[in-house]
Amino acid sequence: MAEEDYGCFVDWTQMGDLANSSGPSKLDVKDPVELKKLARQGHWAKNHKLRAQVYQQLIKAIPCRTVTPDAEVYRDLMGDNTGKKASSVIPLPDFVDGSAVPRYCLKADSVTAVHRVISCLAGQFPDISHCPALPAMTALLLHFSADEAQCFEHISRLLACNEPGRRLVDQTFLAYESSCMTFGDLANKYCPAAHKLIVATAQDVVEVYSGWQRWVLGDLPFSHMARVLDVFLVEGYKVLYRVALALLKFYRKQKAGAGGQPSEGQKQDSAEVKAEIQAFVKAIGSSITPDKLLEKAFSIRLFSRKEITLLQLTNEKSLQQKGITVKQKSLRRNVQLALNPDTFSSEVVSAKEMRDIWSWIPERFALCEPQLLFTTSTHGCSLNRFYAHVEGYEPTLLLIRTCDADVCGAFLSTDWEERKRGGNKLSFFGTGECFVFRLKPEMERYEWVVIRHPELASSIKAQSSEDPAEDEAPTDGQNSDNSLPVERPAADPSNRLSPFLSARHFHLNSRNTSMFMAGNFDSIIVGGGEGNALYIDGELNHGRTARCTTFDNPPLCSTESFQVALLEVWGFQDAMASDR
Repeated sequence: MAEEDYGCFVDWTQMGDLANSSGPSKLDVKDPVELKKLARQGHWAKNHKLRAQVYQQLIKAIPCRTVTPDAEVYRDLMGDNTGKKASSVIPLPDFVDGSAVPRYCLKADSVTAVHRVISCLAGQFPDISHCPALPAMTALLLHFSADEAQCFEHISRLLACNEPGRRLVDQTFLAYESSCMTFGDLANKYCPAAHKLIVATAQDVVEVYSGWQRWVLGDLPFSHMARVLDVFLVEGYKVLYRVALALLKFYRKQKAGAGGQPSEGQKQDSAEVKAEIQAFVKAIGSSITPDKLLEKAFSIRLFSRKEITLLQLTNEKSLQQKGITVKQKSLRRNVQLALNPDTFSSEVVSAKEMRDIWSWIPERFALCEPQLLFTTSTHGCSLNRFYAHVEGYEPTLLLIRTCDADVCGAFLSTDWEERKRGGNKLSFFGTGECFVFRLKPEMERYEWVVIRHPELASSIKAQSSEDPAEDEAPTDGQNSDNSLPVERPAADPSNRLSPFLSARHFHLNSRNTSMFMAGNFDSIIVGGGEGNALYIDGELNHGRTARCTTFDNPPLCSTESFQVALLEVWGFQDAMASDR
């Protein structure tokens, strides 16, 4: 093949018309305005070698951190393996969140090369915690690279970009999740008809929009994605939003043409709607050309980078305030627990059960050693002694075994001393990292309801502004279920939430979804809203469990009222500090 310098990874039999290079073979333009114009026009789209050279020029111009890995770093690390066919594929890191490598007209063994490059990137960029777009982006740039090392350098520069206000690749769950919320905002404003269709069709709009990046980086055919990349490398992240909105518009048009309007009151499972959109995007080449897609994307008026940045920052702030900063996993594989099964001793759980619990806790605590702070078998059934032993420790793990042999508990993110901030008033505190669980009769964890349904983070704020009386503390006798009101913080106009999400109505009492933990001289409570996940009396002897809105849990024991056989509280001791 004539394009041997930049085509060694390409399966030219799949390239169609793109296999025959035509058009200009040189580009001397460096003016940003002119480059933007040429990129949108597809000036270098028909010449594979020129396209590869333009990509190299554009990526080398990206301002990066002082120490950014380059091609030589890759060659030093990979040694003689570069370019050789591997006998097995290196697994992708967890931070790609299950995203597969798109083929993008690559040879079959070139996919193995993508895995090698991403594996090396994971070692050089340890701060990456969530980056589902990386497999698609790496596969695209490998297509236009002379070797793996060059592809590695190009991706490294995208990841290491440090130009203020410029964003290229999401690398954290917070950034990714807020981008999904931002896409919802933009869809509501710029694609009202398409957004209305999704709201009417899907049970969970947020879940559908959570796949927006995948539509562009993964589902689009190669010819379309290459044209998107032409413009993305010149104009940046906003291009992805524009293209995804255009795809949403075309999807609505196709549904309308097929008579696919939903019946009143009938909604599909959100996963089905996501799958429909993905199937539509994958087959888009049969009806919509790459140029037509870009024309639709750039026909959206008054769409600015400034607006996107403001929405993104607002949504990030909203998620941070709700404690949603990392992706919660149901069970981390191969969890490393600093626990010696020969010396670990608990009267409530076994070492294996403690390992299972440890797999649920936030990762920054996973290497800490469990430290027994309080147990009723040693310290007695006294709430005062409970507070005396657990105050000053954060977070803590509460374990309970009932006289009926049920085992349940809670991970509590905040120091119990925080309860004193309310004076004599019983009020809730804590963060969205809290969760409740049961181990017997069966093992199950119940996270904060907003982690499973991020849209609720906005409905809380929306309702509190619509009905201020909703947050007022009930008078004596009104709160028979022991679920307590949350104290409302002072209003902060800069603290607004996503307009897309806040416009949705979930009919939730605003105080109910953030009631994590509370305590005073006669009880401790975990979870509130329509009931308490756990209520323990002042003698640490009797308790109750019920469904609560904060964790959306069923009762954690076989009976709603129970007698405590044993209660333990564990702290988290830094394993490194304990060795000193």
